[in-house]
Amino acid sequence: MPTLTLAIPEDLKRDMDSLPEINWSEIARRAISKEAAEFKLFRSISAKSKLSEKDALELGSKVNDGLYKEFRKKFKEMK
Repeated sequence: MPTLTLAIPEDLKRDMDSLPEINWSEIARRAISKEAAEFKLFRSISAKSKLSEKDALELGSKVNDGLYKEFRKKFKEMK
């Protein structure tokens, strides 16, 4: 099986060392596998899309604006 080496911050290493019962290699394998599967799905969906990059960016901007307004309204209601 191939090996992957990566750098992590010192504080994360300390946290990981404080939890020796966790199989961090398995956690990393699952996370990488999940991300790869999601990216493959995204790629297969986007390959069939008729949206241009400009259209997608515009749609994303509208979604972000809508979410901002929704959360801003909820935040004001909390006060």
